[in-house]
Order: sequence, then C-alpha cells, then structure tokens
Amino acid sequence: MQPRYLHRKTSLNIKEPFWSKLKPYHLLTAGSALILCEAIRRSRWLSNVQAIEKVDVSNHHNSSSGKNAKHFNFIADVVEKAAPAVVYIEISGKLEHPFTGKTIAVSNGSGFIVRSDGLIITNAHVVGNSSKVKVRLNDGTQKIGLVQAVDSVSDLATIKISGENLPTIKLGKSGNLRPGEWVVAMGSPLQLSNTVTAGIISSANRKSHDLGLYNKDISYIQTDANINFGNSGGPLVNLEGEAIGINTMMVTTGISFAIPSDYANEFLNKAAQLEERCKRNKDISQIDNNDRYIGITMVTLTPDLLMTYKVQHRDLMHIDHGVLVYKVVIGSPAEIGGMKSGDIITEINGKSILTSDDVYRAIESGGEKLTVSIARGHSMLKISINPEIVN
Repeated sequence: MQPRYLHRKTSLNIKEPFWSKLKPYHLLTAGSALILCEAIRRSRWLSNVQAIEKVDVSNHHNSSSGKNAKHFNFIADVVEKAAPAVVYIEISGKLEHPFTGKTIAVSNGSGFIVRSDGLIITNAHVVGNSSKVKVRLNDGTQKIGLVQAVDSVSDLATIKISGENLPTIKLGKSGNLRPGEWVVAMGSPLQLSNTVTAGIISSANRKSHDLGLYNKDISYIQTDANINFGNSGGPLVNLEGEAIGINTMMVTTGISFAIPSDYANEFLNKAAQLEERCKRNKDISQIDNNDRYIGITMVTLTPDLLMTYKVQHRDLMHIDHGVLVYKVVIGSPAEIGGMKSGDIITEINGKSILTSDDVYRAIESGGEKLTVSIARGHSMLKISINPEIVN
C-alpha cells in the first residue's frame, strides 16, 4: 500500500511561476514590510550602541573622578591620611664606613607620631638599648630623638623629638576588630619612606602562647599584609586612617603580626607617668627588666608555624623544634658572634630551646659566654656569643 502523502493533490504549476500571479499592490506591501523591518532593526541597533557608549563614558568618568572613585581608591585615601605622621628611625653605632670613616647605621625601623609635640611610638627592638636615635620625618626633615620609655615585654618604646603641630595618627580601638577587615601596613623598609602593603586581618586575637611567647601576657593581630624588617614599629591602619596596631614581625609570607593599639594606649599612659616622674626627678629610666642583651628579635616555632615555615624552606625539614631569629641588630653581640636572620636556635649551652622564654633564661643565667646551636639551611652550626650588659 502506498503512503498517504502520495495520494495528495498539489496545485503547483511548474510551468507558471508563482510570482506571475502576484499583483502590484502585493509587491508594494511586501517591500514596505521588508523596509519597515530593516528600519526597526537598525533603530534598535543604534539605540543599543548609544546606550553602551553612554554607560562606558559614565563608568569611565566615575572610575577616575566621579562619586564611585572612592570605592576603588580606599587604600590610597588611607595612605594619604596617615602617611604624614610615619617616620623613619635609624640607630647609629660604633661601626664606621671603611672608606669614608663616617658612622653607619646598625639598625633601623619605623614609627609614627601620636602627639603633635613630637611623641613617637615604635617597637622596643627597633631602638634596642640606645638612648638617642635619628628620626626622619615624612617631609625629609631630620631630627635627633630621645628614647624615653622602653618595655621589652610588650616590645614597645617611645621617642621624643622637638616640634609643634606635627601630623599625628590617632590610635584606634583594637578590641572590636574582626577577621576579614582590611588593613594597611606602613613603614620605611630599607630607608624607603612610606612603603605600603595591604591585606586583611586573619586573627584579631592571636594569643602570645600560640607564638611560644609564654612570658608575654598579650595577644597579637595576625594579618596577611607583609610586614618587612623596616616596617617594624610602623602603624597598621584601618580604613578610617586610625592605627589599630603596631607592626612587629613577619614570620613567613602571609603570616605577620602587630601589637594591638589597646596595648599601645596602655603603654603610653604608663610612659606619660614615667615622663612626669622623670621631669620631677631629672632622671631618665626605662620600663625594662632585662640586664643582658644579645640583639635579636625572635619568635617561637610552634608546631603550626614550624610546619608552615618548612613548607617554604625545604632545607629545614629535619628541624622539629626551635626559635626563629627574625632580625639581628648590626654590631650586636649576636651579629658579632655570627648569627644571621633566618637562623633557628635549637640549643644554648647544651640545653634544648623550645620557646623564646628558654632563650631569655639562657641569656640571663648562661654566664659570660653562650654556646648556641643553630640550624641554617641543611647545616647545623655552633657559634659563641658574649651578651652585653645593659646599664
């Protein structure tokens, strides 16, 4: 049986084209329709192009100088507000340049002005045991600063320079910080004024014992903003331009620590009382209980920190404990003895070193000479250090 469609009749006449039956008004109507459709299509296309051009121009205007620029330049706004109060600090020692004979810097760091009459706050390890330092302001002015108060436990110090109506940074409140907040670390590493790094707060309350600092009853702000050597003592600033921390150290990339501003405020109150007492007694003293000094900044390698550190330093995979030497002051007993930044102290005088407390105890009771075992890459070395007596 044949399919049904073969039985259908069609009216198509192949001898007579279908357009021969079209009337003129049919052609006119069809042509008008085509023209009308094309006109509508072109009109819509032009409208879209004009809309895109308008949006692009508007967005370009806003991103450069319009109302939305602030959303893209918030870091620049913070830096512009805080930078004038950030200072570079230099400590000169007994070392002389071999060719010029001039005294050269043995340590440097950063600080920031917290009082318009020239009071500066910084880290204690920046000033070491110096009584005078060189201070360079943001505008290039250089001044001599007097170290007024030093607290080695909280690692904070104050310096006083002469001046009036100097730019300042307000100390904010660190107690309300939350992980994820944006922060800006400022300082002067390698004498490069106002070097800026940005990041977020990883932890607003990292306990000191998490870092192996059992003798320090304080907490730290952990951030992924890089805090380099020269940034130590500089401000960790929030988006309001307030210092909510004092930069202290970077253990490894992405793990840096700052002292919360609440501790700094407490220290400044004590320092003000000390300053008043010194004026009355015409005496200079320090909030410092250490009598012996070797000139290093260190951090305990807790299991978590040690694991992170060894991932980035494969040559130290054999180390299972110790204290990381973060910074060595040039000309200090440690530097003279051969210690370098990045060394890991594992023993002192034959006793295992597990925390920074162990190092403090060894310095205080280890005699005139310390035999220090250190890990440096694949090598295990022993060096001798003669601690300096601090008057």
